[in-house]
Amino acid sequence: MPKPAAARSAGTRTVRDLPRNTPRQRGFLWPAEWERHEGTWLAWPHDPLTWPDCVGEAEAAFAQLASAVSQGETVHLLVKDAATEARARGLLTSAGARHLTLHRVPTADSWFRDYGPIVVAKGRGASRERLALDFTFNAWGDKYETLKADDDIPWRTRAVVGLEVLRTSFVLEGGSIEGNGLGTLLTTTQCLLNPNRNPHLTREEVELRLREWLGVRHILWLGEGIEGDDTDGHVDDLTRFVSADTVVTVVEEDEQDPNHDPLRANLERLRAETLKKDEPLKIHELPMPSKIVRDGQRLPASYANFYIANGVVLVPTFNDPNDRIALNTLAELIPDRRIVGIHAVDLVWGLGTLHCLTQQEPATAGTTVR
Repeated sequence: MPKPAAARSAGTRTVRDLPRNTPRQRGFLWPAEWERHEGTWLAWPHDPLTWPDCVGEAEAAFAQLASAVSQGETVHLLVKDAATEARARGLLTSAGARHLTLHRVPTADSWFRDYGPIVVAKGRGASRERLALDFTFNAWGDKYETLKADDDIPWRTRAVVGLEVLRTSFVLEGGSIEGNGLGTLLTTTQCLLNPNRNPHLTREEVELRLREWLGVRHILWLGEGIEGDDTDGHVDDLTRFVSADTVVTVVEEDEQDPNHDPLRANLERLRAETLKKDEPLKIHELPMPSKIVRDGQRLPASYANFYIANGVVLVPTFNDPNDRIALNTLAELIPDRRIVGIHAVDLVWGLGTLHCLTQQEPATAGTTVR
């Protein structure tokens, strides 16, 4: 697949860096993850290159994730073929899944957060409108040529999503951004200003595109990501909003750990930031789990990779003493949802966990942002 260009045609898709009438100009805004979902989108894990010698274990953890989400909303699951569909149904039924719709749409990999459509919305109640944004996915800076096949998933799923799909050549993964639903967005310089994403754009030009596509006004920049993260510092392993004015951010207490300094620097950046009208950003710390290494490679395990669904928050756990601290911290900060830990030691062998695998579809009738 060729690298993204400034504009190209793909079937009936017109690919532009910015449309004449942008989503922001049309009144659209990216909702917060805790706003009510119409459903959650997932793609069944199947690639032995992603999960060497542990695809079965990844499937079991994935089934627990999907089942927990399905208790409060529809799970839309992409499967590559009939055999995969049958296997997925069996494992999901055994895990107690409820509201589930399977779609036979082949994928190269399962990281739907990064290549799936990002849905923005405008209005409330019955008059709410939604729009699916199809950003260019170049497999995290041209790292994995075969995984670029997932770049067109938003277009291939448009019929089942049932929304207008707006395509752009701007390279952006869903895990690289975090929003509070009121116009503030978090991201990192390591990822969005990396020359392997949009090398022709300056920081100001990147910010312009974030504002015009997602409707945001205020952009907060963090620095470096965690060791072992092949996405070049995705923010969903670092810092997450849990309400409109409150974030959790991971810290590493061990000064000898390579994560200590960059995570401390991100914390200091957050402390210097404000929201609208100079309101301070409320910051709570999450610990990091102990280092997980397989075949000499450190894996990007982080409690920040949780997922907020209807009625539940799913948190990756790692058989670590800090699991309980992370679960308790999120329970205190998100008291209106049940906190569920999902064993993620096998999932993280694929270099991502719960948030990386999921993508929310905001509901047709939105709810008040808390």
